Amino acid sequence: MVAQKLYTMDTEVPAAIRGMDSAIVEGEAEVDSTAREIKVEAQGLDLFYGDFQALHGINLSIPAREVTAFIGPSGCGKSTFLRTMNRMNDLIEGVWVRGTVKIDGEDVYSPDVDLIALRKRVGMVFQKSNPFPKSIFENVAFGPRIHGLRDQAKLEEIVERSLTRSDLWKEVKDRLHKSALDLSGGQQQRLCIARALAVDPEVLLMDEPASALDPRSTAKIEDLIGELRTHYTIVIVTHNMQQAARVSDNTAFFFEGRLVEFGATKELFTKPKQRQTEDYITGRFG
Repeated sequence: MVAQKLYTMDTEVPAAIRGMDSAIVEGEAEVDSTAREIKVEAQGLDLFYGDFQALHGINLSIPAREVTAFIGPSGCGKSTFLRTMNRMNDLIEGVWVRGTVKIDGEDVYSPDVDLIALRKRVGMVFQKSNPFPKSIFENVAFGPRIHGLRDQAKLEEIVERSLTRSDLWKEVKDRLHKSALDLSGGQQQRLCIARALAVDPEVLLMDEPASALDPRSTAKIEDLIGELRTHYTIVIVTHNMQQAARVSDNTAFFFEGRLVEFGATKELFTKPKQRQTEDYITGRFG
């Protein structure tokens, strides 16, 4: 297991981030991540799109049942790395990798890995909500049905539990058999979260889940992330640094396919070790 450094450079809080949620500047940071359970671990990870190298030697340990945010400018590799955890990059022609990505110590790129089982363990919510053109009930029940569940009573239980965990049950319980496409954008995104939760994943990946939503819907998604953190390991890609500061326990800063810095969110945003990190979070570039 690779221990991650939590950075403590003696610098003043950059003026550009003093307005961020005060919660990130209070209290003591975790001093040793080896004391925490590690859920996902990348070691020496390189990823190529044909001849183009998109990720360079990524070494990163993601703690279990915490929220880890990936930040960095567009094209820096954060979404690409996110998709290595459930091998969604395999769907892109010409992609190949070196190094390892392990979940609970098992390499997800091992030749004998069952991709269906992997993607059951590692759910994903995309930037744009993508409900199926089916009823609300059938959207949530889709995954369990694919995995062979036919018991109607159990399906109903899973649908209610998943919609409750995604904070949508009270809003839709009387119209479960109406089209999911009739929901608002924020509701559709919470439905997609419920659909991901329905197969009982261990890890939940979120690729800019609130970027297309209005502020009220964004707040609901952020509150939901806070509630889900006790049950799941959550990894979120976001361009919104205030959002990363609000919702995450840990933050990783990527630039040009490399991991520049990783640590407790409150430390990274207030006392970054790397000058490049400070330049990004204070708006000097990116």
